[in-house]
Amino acid sequence: MANIPAGEVIMRDDRIKTTWRAEVKSFLLAPIPVTNELYSSVLQKSVGPDVCPQAPVVEVSWNDAILFCNLLSQKAGLQECYTTCDNGESIVCDWRADGYRLPTEAEWQYACKAGTTAYRYGELDEIAWHQGNSEGIVHGAGIKLPNAWGLYDMLGNVWEWCWDLYDENVYGTYRVFRGGSWAEEARGCGATCRRRSHPTFRIDDLGFRLARSL
Repeated sequence: MANIPAGEVIMRDDRIKTTWRAEVKSFLLAPIPVTNELYSSVLQKSVGPDVCPQAPVVEVSWNDAILFCNLLSQKAGLQECYTTCDNGESIVCDWRADGYRLPTEAEWQYACKAGTTAYRYGELDEIAWHQGNSEGIVHGAGIKLPNAWGLYDMLGNVWEWCWDLYDENVYGTYRVFRGGSWAEEARGCGATCRRRSHPTFRIDDLGFRLARSL
């Protein structure tokens, strides 16, 4: 996993026209999204004949991603980050645990930008699979150029779940996902583009990436 240095990032919500500054502690982030091969091996399932093992796994809900993080932590002998509380109604994260988890939204955006200030960290066709070049399918992870911190597919290929609630007062339990996808228009593949959905939502261009606290 890539060691992401501490820093700060300016977040924004175009929906309500506001910005805020977030501090980011040093953490670890996987260079590629979780692949079909890794996901299937941890869940002890076989990869389907029509599925590319090296492509990012999709059709994974936020709840599925949380469960996967805990299962992988168990297999690796690490402390689980997530605990279910309130009779299954809420998930609590132990940020001190050394196991696998989802990145926070601020961590995700900070790592995506990798010290840059533009909407993207490079030319779109060179760094991302999107509606204009994907031919309507997800592609193997890590094929396009990485950002300056060695992270691939931060934009395009698949959207990636983050830990955070989007806006609890308006959307309740809806969680954030970031980054754009193979099915997204070019304008949606940018470091500050925010989307959200219910934690049970699954779709064919939404996956996730692993993080760990230091």
